[in-house]
Amino acid sequence: MSFTMSFLNAMPGAVSQGLIWGIMALGVYMTFRVMNVADLTVDGSIATGGAACVMLIRAGVNPVAAVLISAAIGGVAGLVTALLHTKCGIPAILSGILTQLSLYSVNLRIMGGKANQTISVDRYHLIVSQRFVHELSLRNPLFLLLILLPVLIILKYCFYGTERGCGLRATGTNPNMARAQGINTENDIILGLMISNALVAASGAILAQYQGAADVNMGRGAIVIGLAAVVIGEGLFKKVFFNMAFKMAGVVIGGIVYYLVLQITLQLGLNTNDLKLISAMIVALFLAIPYWTNRKNRGSKDEG
Repeated sequence: MSFTMSFLNAMPGAVSQGLIWGIMALGVYMTFRVMNVADLTVDGSIATGGAACVMLIRAGVNPVAAVLISAAIGGVAGLVTALLHTKCGIPAILSGILTQLSLYSVNLRIMGGKANQTISVDRYHLIVSQRFVHELSLRNPLFLLLILLPVLIILKYCFYGTERGCGLRATGTNPNMARAQGINTENDIILGLMISNALVAASGAILAQYQGAADVNMGRGAIVIGLAAVVIGEGLFKKVFFNMAFKMAGVVIGGIVYYLVLQITLQLGLNTNDLKLISAMIVALFLAIPYWTNRKNRGSKDEG
């Protein structure tokens, strides 16, 4: 009984975090699935978004404007990775690692040389705060997030339907064919990485407001959470969601499921030091399930 009550009490916070990380997962989905690019800039750009947002709010900038500016800064981080890849011939995965490493120093600079900076909801007006996650009011972060995520999904869905969006999808599916059709694949890669990291940085900005602080290490392992959301969403809804908009919704739901599973494991009394190990195991499990299922189906057909 105590486990159930404890889990139910923690659920609003887990769902809120899942939705916030769902924004980041939309960015990861864009590079990982749509563009077929392994972008590891994420671990750095999410912290950049959080750091920039906190310092802007501390300087008196409106919190909504701070999120938008942070997203733009994240887009610049994506631009750096894209230029290293397209103009310097560095593999995408290595380009992301180089940018991610550079952003660690950049984030320290942004935060005035400190490893973390705080923003209390008592002193600053924030758009979301975990303090109100159990309130039945408009201050509850779930209210804003449940409006924001569908809007982002609709905007991305509309973008994928444009000529530029179709070109970007073609670049990810078959770059050689895309070039044969006159599509500038380099420009599409640059645009895609910029949009992706802008979403990631926006997620970091909202997360920093939610938890009331930004930390230089807040993005460590972020790519694992993003991939977990993508993999879980696809694993759960692959046979149900065929439309691109629903696939993106599945990714967001995957982020929520990830945090709920994580919360259950913590409620079972596992050591919090094992969080990274648990995260890796969750991702590995959801990656393995489709493989096991397909292998079992093939075995059944062969026997038949």
